[in-house]
Amino acid sequence: MHSIPTDFSLQGKNLYFASDFHLGAPSEAESKIREKRIIRWLESIEDQAAGVFLVGDIFDFWFEYKQVVPKGFIPFIAKISQLRDRGIPVYFFTGNHDLWMKDYFTHELGIPVYTEPITIAVAGKSILIGHGDGLGPGDHSYKLIKKVFTNPLAKWLFRWLHPDIGIKLAKLWSGHSRISNIEKDENRFLGDDEWLWAYCKEMEAKTHHDLYIFGHRHLPLELEVGENSTYYNLGEWVTQNTFLEFDGKEAQLKTFEH
Repeated sequence: MHSIPTDFSLQGKNLYFASDFHLGAPSEAESKIREKRIIRWLESIEDQAAGVFLVGDIFDFWFEYKQVVPKGFIPFIAKISQLRDRGIPVYFFTGNHDLWMKDYFTHELGIPVYTEPITIAVAGKSILIGHGDGLGPGDHSYKLIKKVFTNPLAKWLFRWLHPDIGIKLAKLWSGHSRISNIEKDENRFLGDDEWLWAYCKEMEAKTHHDLYIFGHRHLPLELEVGENSTYYNLGEWVTQNTFLEFDGKEAQLKTFEH
């Protein structure tokens, strides 16, 4: 796995963070429309990007067999490959939907894949970044799912399924996911029960970070953690099209409108 810089030099440019594209859901047709919108967003930021962080659940399902990866998403993969060719670093984080990513992106595109939160330093500021599933005092269902799906035996058994069967089963499961059932209206601020906010407070009591950046929650949030630290949730791209821009001094949650 490629190492991440310990300190980013922005040189007048910005870092960009986005998560929860859920490419592949809730249908192929809707996903393709979203994929084109994401590519337009990447095109709109690339001249000003010092780095792009894709913070989990980029795909609604991803499993890397030894010789097979899921079909589709070629325009998106081609675009991030183009960013790399331009010398723009791209960093992938696994989420609860694409936690079975391994080394395909690293070997083929030079894009590192991270399975746990990491800390980076930018312009003297400390930033903790991760997808967010399974962190904090709540989120019990996802903690259970993650424990099962990351079990080596479960991965070994799934790998023995023919890809046509395994991927079909995964898509059936995906059809019951939060992103495929947005009518359930889970995008409601939970106050003190926001488990990722609570996690950030726990972390801040141990080690200071200026910014905490997570996805998973499907709700854009900017919440004070401490006197000099802020938690941002990146939202999602099925209905919101939100991302975070950081210029070394100020972080801003923005919405892509085109």
